[in-house]
Amino acid sequence: MKKKKSSAVVRCISVIAFILIWQVFCMYNQTAEVINPVFLPAPSEILQTMISYFKQGLLFKNVFASLGRIGKGYILGVSLAVIVGYFMAKQQLLNDILDPIFGIISSIPPYAFCPLFIIWFGIGESSKVILITYTTFMPMISYTVQGVRSVDPLLIRSAKSLGANELQVFSNVVVPSALPFILNGMKVCLGLTFAALIVAEMMGASSGLGYIIVNARNWFLVSDMFLSMALIALIYTIIKQILCLIEARVTRWKKSGMDAIE
Repeated sequence: MKKKKSSAVVRCISVIAFILIWQVFCMYNQTAEVINPVFLPAPSEILQTMISYFKQGLLFKNVFASLGRIGKGYILGVSLAVIVGYFMAKQQLLNDILDPIFGIISSIPPYAFCPLFIIWFGIGESSKVILITYTTFMPMISYTVQGVRSVDPLLIRSAKSLGANELQVFSNVVVPSALPFILNGMKVCLGLTFAALIVAEMMGASSGLGYIIVNARNWFLVSDMFLSMALIALIYTIIKQILCLIEARVTRWKKSGMDAIE
């Protein structure tokens, strides 16, 4: 416990130190002009930009727009991957049919589908959510299949002998047992999901963190770009930490359960 706390303190200090060094360098750069000060705004300038966005009511508008898209696409992608991955792990024939197809499609960068999704589904919300869903779904499949195959067959047989149907076995036995694999996949996919979100919003959106970057590029508002990137990093870090906390609890629960069985 003490090691975890000390590690967290060190991480916080390193981030604060990085920001302070950045601020000091930018103050020095104003006179020395090592690089053009316009290209590298100081953290204080980015903070002022954030306050300006907040006063105009644009900060939460753009943050919530991105969170809504990533929430829909990420949850849908994970849910579909868990369901499809379950049946692929249980049915060898289905796995033999779908695995090579997914292998071929996954070799294509998901962001290459963005213009195609816009043509198919329009420039509205649907194309953005579908791109995020697809980007999450493809890598999550393999994690789900591995997780389902790691489930102890004895647990499944025991559940069925007690009268559990397929849906009950899936929800009460398979998913909890495969959860460490699923959560690990969710953490890996999270970065890809955020990348898909920004690409989708940069291709065509009137709100969101990706939209801020495009708008800032058009008007050469460098501090706005940095603000958007800082918000992306902050939101990503928060979501990933939540997943890590859930994973730690699940891993501890599973280990305790296995110790009890032994």
